[in-house]
Amino acid sequence: MNLDPKLESLYNRLIEQEDARVCKDIPDSACSDVPQNFFRQVFATTLTSLGDTLTNPKTTLAWLLGVVGAPVALIAWLVPIRESGSMLPQLFIAARIRRYARRKGIWVLGSLLQAAALVAMGLAAWLTEGTLAGALIIACLIVFSLARGLCSVASKDVIGKTVPKTRRGRMNGLATSLSGWLALGFGLYCLIWPPADDDMLFYATLLIAAAMLWLLAALIYQRIEEAPGATDGGGNAIEKAWSSLSLLRHDQPFRRFVITRALLLCSALSAPYYVLLGQQLSTGLSMLGAFLVANGLASSLSAYVWGSLSDRSSRQVMIYAAFLASLLGPLVIAIHLWAALPASLHAWLFPLAFFVLGIAHSGVRVGRKTYVLDMAGGNKRTDYVAVGNSVIGLILLATGLFGLLSSLIGAAGMLLLLSGIGLLGALLALTLPEVQS
Repeated sequence: MNLDPKLESLYNRLIEQEDARVCKDIPDSACSDVPQNFFRQVFATTLTSLGDTLTNPKTTLAWLLGVVGAPVALIAWLVPIRESGSMLPQLFIAARIRRYARRKGIWVLGSLLQAAALVAMGLAAWLTEGTLAGALIIACLIVFSLARGLCSVASKDVIGKTVPKTRRGRMNGLATSLSGWLALGFGLYCLIWPPADDDMLFYATLLIAAAMLWLLAALIYQRIEEAPGATDGGGNAIEKAWSSLSLLRHDQPFRRFVITRALLLCSALSAPYYVLLGQQLSTGLSMLGAFLVANGLASSLSAYVWGSLSDRSSRQVMIYAAFLASLLGPLVIAIHLWAALPASLHAWLFPLAFFVLGIAHSGVRVGRKTYVLDMAGGNKRTDYVAVGNSVIGLILLATGLFGLLSSLIGAAGMLLLLSGIGLLGALLALTLPEVQS
């Protein structure tokens, strides 16, 4: 299948190598398909990343449950279900996925299931209300999260077979940058033309529009040229899951990576505390729109740069990004408590800090994704992704206890605590082996 000459020329410029056809760590038969596979995965990932922004549980879904009159207890489950629901089952999903020589179909299935779940969610919001609406939306979110887990496991293996080392970071970075620019547009729209809190048509339409993004992504992903891979290890899911957990005991580099990744969750977990501190300022600044714009702009400007650096050393990217995220917290708190800071500048402190945090978080995400992709090949890559994500999912559930701690030490205290945890992650990342070779 021939790629458009303009896209192939663009690919050659993006790679910035004398020989953009050099292949490393993929089957020889897949080498000629690399440019088209590169862009198809960029486009598909861009669409689903934009969809994730439109259906963010911290904003869109939380407001939606509030509009339909759902109980607060259901709203509290949105983030844990969305994030952990897609990670925890991956240990059991991986054994089933290993049975398939080509795994792009698993990703397509997961994308279609996510689209169907969002359509059902929009219909539930439109046709029902109260506890029933909330319960139906939560049920749809569970299906969505499980389907997201299918895509997560399958995508890492497809990337490993279709995009060579030294290109994967740029592929992830480019997709994150493109989705960031689109998300920035959505943030500007909400800043200039904010929807009414009770505009049910807006929210239902938003969910269905997001579903169309996953549908289009599935159509693009289906066209990826994927060579058959190993199918060994596809036995009983429970036995294989338990066996895979032994990686944490016997594979020291992987165990150290998982611990590092867990500590680097600080870049994501600290974000709400910047928002909370910003909301406490009594200014005329539209904080929500400012934070949305800051986050979208940070991803847009930094992700591709992080991706390019990750292709050289994803370990160093994690280190730099982790130090940036962990040192930012104490600096911002010190400025926040500085009484002489003019009120006009104080208003912009937290959106500006959120922008810097977004740059750091983008580096953490791109760096750790590239690192795990390049650590191993074949089914071992599938095991790494499944075990790592399942462990992180469990840790994310446990971080719900931070809600109790934050009531004791406040948002500023939590920000300092998470910064300290992130600093430990940065120091541990220094001990990780290099995998780009």
